[in-house]
Amino acid sequence: MSDVFDVIVIGAGPAGENVADRAARGGLSVAVVEKELAGGECSYWACIPSKTLLRPVELAAEVSRVPGLEVAPIDTAAVLGRRDAMVSRYDDGGQVEWLDSVPVTFIRGRGRLAGVRQVRVDGARDADGPLLARHAVVLATGSVPVIPPIEGLAEAEPWTNREATGVKDVPERLVVIGGGVVACEMAQALHRLGAADTTMIVRGDGLLGRVEPFAGELVHRSLTEQGVRILLGRNAVKVERPVAGGEVTVHLDDGSRVVADEILVATGRRAAVDGLGLDTVGLSRPGPVDDSMRVTGVEGGWLYAVGDVNGRNLLTHMGKYQARVCGDVIAARARGDADTLPNMRARADDVGAPQVVFTEPQVCAVGRTEARAREEGFPVRAVEYDLGGVAGASLVAEGYRGRAKAVVDTDRRVLLGVTFAGQGVAEMLHAATIAVTAEVTLDDLWHAVPAFPTISEVWLRLLEAYGM
Repeated sequence: MSDVFDVIVIGAGPAGENVADRAARGGLSVAVVEKELAGGECSYWACIPSKTLLRPVELAAEVSRVPGLEVAPIDTAAVLGRRDAMVSRYDDGGQVEWLDSVPVTFIRGRGRLAGVRQVRVDGARDADGPLLARHAVVLATGSVPVIPPIEGLAEAEPWTNREATGVKDVPERLVVIGGGVVACEMAQALHRLGAADTTMIVRGDGLLGRVEPFAGELVHRSLTEQGVRILLGRNAVKVERPVAGGEVTVHLDDGSRVVADEILVATGRRAAVDGLGLDTVGLSRPGPVDDSMRVTGVEGGWLYAVGDVNGRNLLTHMGKYQARVCGDVIAARARGDADTLPNMRARADDVGAPQVVFTEPQVCAVGRTEARAREEGFPVRAVEYDLGGVAGASLVAEGYRGRAKAVVDTDRRVLLGVTFAGQGVAEMLHAATIAVTAEVTLDDLWHAVPAFPTISEVWLRLLEAYGM
């Protein structure tokens, strides 16, 4: 094996794979170093398995709202079996085979920076000396869960997203610390799959605090109706688990306590930089990066960072977006070609990043919330519409519950943000993403006619609510 490549990528998750693919398409030799499974967090422990667990919950809810259809009990064993198939039974052979076909050289081991354009791989290759990159090293190591400094929590061996999505035996009693996306999704999935006694401990005054408040309220109502207990405005102050694998007790700041079989911590993530060797190139963290994903402040401009590790956006699809930019721009710079084409600068991270929360009801949003738009000084008017009042919604389900909101820049008459909450709304998000990212004016949106009878007719209702 050669020790010299044009590009070396540390991390073979979705972002790292996409950088490698684009750089290789540009004619460069590429090595990818990965210590775990090729395909990364999303493929095995996050997006894919979590949505596989949530889909039966969603379908059961949909069927229950259509007269004439019988709701069958969820077969937990079958759901977990499908989860295993969707994650390839935690075997990355297919991913490695794809990397080989690109072609990319895949190296199994822990990669770390060892100086300018140098990467050392711990393990079998360690004695062979570092790899050398002619043009670029790309950090794509993702992120890891944050375990808050609560007395006894770490010692209690809490679940994170990995244990929750990889569950083999669903506990009867589950306590969840957190109120964000992972907390809501996994509380709902595990509750419906057998965790009959599920309690969420939420520090804030509502769920899904980064989206419009009505969305979190709808999810809160749904979870509560399903039997999940939600404790808002509470903090865990101490966790006890005297016997490994035994029951866990969570003490709250109001003097109460929750007893469960397992505890899931879903309180955020941080960049995975431990042992990455950043100090060897004068860095303490892999950022900031410019819009070509190049790390600023590194002499020679050879170091790049994509995905969660750079801190710009912790969403898989945005990491892949950054990676496409990065791979293309590295190839152009290596060839001496122009590196300023429109596809070679990332501009969607800040306000064009779409997100879907796959709870039941679904929540999806793109752009700014009303509160953020006002904080940033935009002239704002927001309009909302009850999705249940759209003709297509009554065909989807009896008693359809949902809501849509558009945040408008009144001076330029363009959308600053759009949020939907309701059954099956995720499929409407890309239209909103195009409208927000491309800054389509309201005057033009009047002529984008929604089909009847579909829920997307809410676009017309929002425009009517706003007026000409």
